Amino acid sequence: MSLSLLLRSSIRSFGPLNLRASLIAPSLLGPKFGPFHSTTHSNLAFRFLSTSPKPKNTTPSPVITSQQQRFTPEEIKDAHEQREKGLGVLKKMPESWIPYMELMRIEKPAGTWLLLIPGVWSVGMAAFMTSAPLLSTLWTLSIFTVGSFVMRGAGCTINDLWDRDLDNKVVRTIERPITSGRVPVKNAIVFLGAQMLVGLVILLQLPLDCFALGASSLVLVAVYPLFKRFTYYPQIALSACFNWAALLGFPAMGVWDWPVMIPLYLSGFFWCMHYDTIYGHQDKKFDVKVGIKSTALAWGDHSKQVFKVLAASQMFCFTLAGFLAGMGPGFYAGAAFGGYRLFNMILKVDLDDPKSCGFYFIDNIKTGHVFGLGIMIDYLLRLMGWL
Repeated sequence: MSLSLLLRSSIRSFGPLNLRASLIAPSLLGPKFGPFHSTTHSNLAFRFLSTSPKPKNTTPSPVITSQQQRFTPEEIKDAHEQREKGLGVLKKMPESWIPYMELMRIEKPAGTWLLLIPGVWSVGMAAFMTSAPLLSTLWTLSIFTVGSFVMRGAGCTINDLWDRDLDNKVVRTIERPITSGRVPVKNAIVFLGAQMLVGLVILLQLPLDCFALGASSLVLVAVYPLFKRFTYYPQIALSACFNWAALLGFPAMGVWDWPVMIPLYLSGFFWCMHYDTIYGHQDKKFDVKVGIKSTALAWGDHSKQVFKVLAASQMFCFTLAGFLAGMGPGFYAGAAFGGYRLFNMILKVDLDDPKSCGFYFIDNIKTGHVFGLGIMIDYLLRLMGWL
C-alpha cells in the first residue's frame, strides 16, 4: 500500500479530529507526497502548528441586524418611506440639519400644539379675569408659543436619549435619529443643552415669580421616559408635565388663583391621559413584545370605558374652572362643543387600527382649539364691554 493511500485510510479511520495531522504529514514528508507539495501549502502546514494568532479574515460576513430579525423587509421599507414622506419642508434644509430637526419633531407639530393649548386656556382665562390689555395678552401668548416649541423639542430629545435602545424595537420609531445612528449620543446631549438654554431665556421673559413654578416641571420632563419601564401608567407622568402651562399661564398674567388654576390643570391632565392612551394603542403589539408599558396595555379592551370616565372628569373640571373664573357664554358654548367632540371620538376611534388612532390623536388639536376659542371669545367680549 502506498503512503498516500495509507494517509487517506487514516483520515477515514480517525475522522475530522485527526484531519489536521493528516494534512500536515505530507508536507513534512517531502514535495512528492500528496497534493501539499507546493511551498504555499507547506507554509500552510506550519501555520497549523504555530501558536501565533491566525490572520484575521477581512472579508465581511453577512450580519443580520436586530431590525431584520424583528421586522419584515416591507415594514422596514415602509418605515423609511414614511419618514421621508413626513419630512415636508425639512427637505429644503441643509442635510446635516435634518436629523436634529427630526429630533425636535419639527415635522410633527402635533405635540407642540398639545403642549401649547393648555397655556392658551390659562392665559386667556387669566386675561378675562383681569381684563388685561390685548397687546399684553398677545405678548404672553407669543412667549408661550415659542416656549412650547422649544421645550417640546427638548422633551423629545430627552425621550429619545432614554429610549434609544427601545425605539429600534418598535417599527414606528426605528427611524428616529438617535436609535438609527444619524445623531450620535454625545451630539444629542450637547443639542439638548442648547435647547434648555434657549428655554431658560424664554422663561426669564415671564414675571420672576413664574420662574420656580416653570422650572419645577423639568423634573417630570426628565423622568417621564423611565416610567414606561416600570409601570403601566407612564401617561400619569406625561400628563402631569404636559399640562404645566395650564398652571403657568395665570401667574404669567399676574394672577395667582389656585381654586381656578387647579381644576383647569386637572382638566388638561385627564385630557392628556385620554389622547395619549389612544396614541399608545398604535404600538401595543410591539410594546408587548419588548416590554414597554402603557395605559393602552393596562386598560386593553376596557379602554373606551375608561375614556368615558376621563372625558367626564375633564369636562367637570374644565366647567368648574370656568365657573369659578366667572366666564361667560362663549366659554360654555366652547365647552359644550368640545365635550361633544370628545365623546364622539370615543365612539368612532378604532383602537385596533393604528391609522385610526393616529388620526384621532391629532384630531385632539381641533378639540383643544374649540375649548380655547370659547375662552378667547369671552375675553374679547369683555374688552369690548359686552361682558
